[in-house]
Amino acid sequence: MSNSINPLSVMAVAPTTTNKNSSGSWYEAMSQAWGETLDRQASDIEDISKLIKDGDDKPATITQLSTESLKMGFLSNSSHTSISSTGEALKTMAQKN
Repeated sequence: MSNSINPLSVMAVAPTTTNKNSSGSWYEAMSQAWGETLDRQASDIEDISKLIKDGDDKPATITQLSTESLKMGFLSNSSHTSISSTGEALKTMAQKN
């Protein structure tokens, strides 16, 4: 076994430089971005649900709610897949060192 450092492992835990006020790896930044995206989508669904609750139960509004709910499902699955796959790749890289 060699004692060399895998450059990909170093990159995986390297701090992000986009936000000067926080520190963390790009993996944390990716996870944070997915969380914020899912929060925004949930907020959109809540807003449409409130419209329906307040009496705007037109077919167009119901369709919009269905569309946004399907979008939430897609985003949720995509975030899970990307975070899990990236985590597994990082784990594999760490085990090879």
